[in-house]
Order: sequence, then C-alpha cells, then structure tokens
Amino acid sequence: MTSCLNLRVLADLAGIRPAQWDALHDGRNPFVSHAFLAGLEQHGCLRPDWGWQPQHLTLWRGDTLVAAAPGYLKYNSHGEFVFDHAWANAYARSGMDYFPKWLGGVPYSPVTGPRLLAHSDEDRLALLHAVVEHVTARQLSSAHINFHTAAETPLFDEDWLARRDVQFQWQRQASWHGFDDFLAAMDHKRRKNIRQERAKVFRAGIRFAVRHGDEASDDELRAMHGFYLQTFAEYGNAPALTLPFLRHLAAQLPRQLVLFLAMQNDVPIAGALCLRGGDTLYGRYWGGAPLPGLHFEACYYQGIEYCLREGLQRFEPGAQGEHKLARGFLPTPVHSHHWVAHPQFRQALRDWCARESDDVARYGTALRHHSPFKPTGDTG
Repeated sequence: MTSCLNLRVLADLAGIRPAQWDALHDGRNPFVSHAFLAGLEQHGCLRPDWGWQPQHLTLWRGDTLVAAAPGYLKYNSHGEFVFDHAWANAYARSGMDYFPKWLGGVPYSPVTGPRLLAHSDEDRLALLHAVVEHVTARQLSSAHINFHTAAETPLFDEDWLARRDVQFQWQRQASWHGFDDFLAAMDHKRRKNIRQERAKVFRAGIRFAVRHGDEASDDELRAMHGFYLQTFAEYGNAPALTLPFLRHLAAQLPRQLVLFLAMQNDVPIAGALCLRGGDTLYGRYWGGAPLPGLHFEACYYQGIEYCLREGLQRFEPGAQGEHKLARGFLPTPVHSHHWVAHPQFRQALRDWCARESDDVARYGTALRHHSPFKPTGDTG
C-alpha cells in the first residue's frame, strides 16, 4: 500500500459524511451510495444472526478519503448470491474454519456495480492491497469481491481467483421506441405468449400505478413492504428489509426508488420494487396475488415499458430464472474475484474455478441458442 495512505476499518458509515463517500463514485449505481448502505445499517436490515457485520475498508490521505470498499465480516454465506458452500464444506472437512471471511459487496443485492470506489486505478490497486493486508492481519480465511464491474477485472492479480456466472438481463436496441417495437423483434411464438400473458392481467381489471419514492404515499410503501413480506413467508425465508428502510429509500433516493403497483378496484394487490441507476433499472423484490400473468407483468413487462419510456438502456431483474429468457432477458456474464489465504486451498480452488468457468461458458452458449429474438434481418 502506498506509504502516504492510511487504512481505516469502519464498523459503520455513520462517521462518514454522505458527500465524502459519494464523491468516490459517479452516482450511477444506487446500491453503493451512502444512502443505501447506511440505510441498511440504520434501519435494522443487517442483523448479526444473519452473519452480516459491517467492516468497510477505507483509505485516507491525511483527512481526505481517497478510496473505499463497502465490506462485511461474514459468519455465513447468507444473502451473497455467489455460492461458496462447497468451499466452506471443504474447509470444515479439513478441520479448518472458513468463517469468518471478508466480503466486498452489497448485502442481499446480486447487482453488478463498482466495488473499489476511487478516482484512479492507482488508488483502487492500493485498496486491493489493503484488503489482502486486512484479511491477513485479522487471520481471516478469505476475501471475496462480488458482482464487480468488468472494468475492475484487470485490477485483480493472479492471486485472486476469478469466478463468473450468468444473469438474465434486458438490453435496449436502438430501434426500440416502444413495447410494440420490442415485441416485433421477437419470433412469433414468444411474441404471442407475451401478448397472451398481458391480456390475462388486463382482462382481470388490473391496472398499474408507477410511483417514484417522492410520489409514493406511506400507505403505498406499507403495501409494497407487505407484498415483500408475503413472498418471503411463502418461500420460508426471513425477510431482511424493514419498512423504515423502505421509507428511508423513498426520502433519500426519491427518484431512484421505483414501485410498480398492480391496482384492482383502486386497491394495490401486488407490486414490484426497483431501483433506478444512471441508465439501468434494477428489479429487486416482488409480491402479491397469485393471478395468472401478474408476476411477469409486474416484474418484467412494466419494467421494460418504463425503460423504453424513460430512455434507460438496461434492465437487470435479479438473479437466476431461465424463464426470463423467453421474455427478452438474455444471458449476461457477471463477475467476482476471491483471495484465499491458505496457499494449498487457493491452488485447489483455482482448478475448481477454472472448471466452473468452462461450465458457465457452455451454459451461456446453450442459452443463446434459445434467444427469443429473430435473427438480424429477419422481418417475418
């Protein structure tokens, strides 16, 4: 690490002014904003029994913050979406402790974004060195930087193990000015299926209200949080986000919080919660009545229409879900890097990551053969 830089490990973001933190990134990704990350801490979303303990790594030149990595000491792999259960099991079989580990990322958010916040690659490299020094000094098993941008990939040296996965994401084409243009680019079968799904919803008398944070009433925020709780209850999972956190987002990120509320007889019966970035819409949570087609309308088609209307270029609706492919979301690689302290395990996992990367590449190729879009030049 550059000698004039000092590492400070922060147990929360309360001691850093929002303007200091947000000066390190371009503001296009809401998940690394001070408002989002500090809100999780302030409003009860990072319960210790879920394994999340804030441990942000920051580099300072005197009193000036020059680099930061939002980070967490982790006692399990809950809420990460880059799965390393096999790694933890291998450590346990060898009689070693995999936890705690250090994670650079955003809790509960499998969303690509900057993870090494700084203005120069020199400071980003210094931050990576600080991560390794921190993990070594604290005798942690490993460091993991999840869902970083492709632009950050060249910063990782060969000691960091590369992993990649596939998400299904929507990318706007220049000729798409409205939803009909988007449908026209699809083959007949997929186009017909989407029209039928949408028709079922509207025949049921359901209409949608789009609310930004500064437009949503408290009743609407409460309804959306109720839908979120319902979904987690249905799947037997513990919900992390609190209603005060949702209110915090509405107040602190008033134009970046976007709700799609399904209304029937002027009563919200379902909703999808999204965040808006510089050119991207990020779908995060959904819940509501189990009516035919309603999930697809709330989570996908309303978001696509919003992107087309608002001039956004991308829509990332969340992790997993091959059913998204037929609805216009194409396989897109996502990246993470991992530093493992134990040299023998590091080498064994390097081979494991290489095999995984090959499998993911083959999977992505197979998916692309099932694209719902007509070949370029096909107007049939």
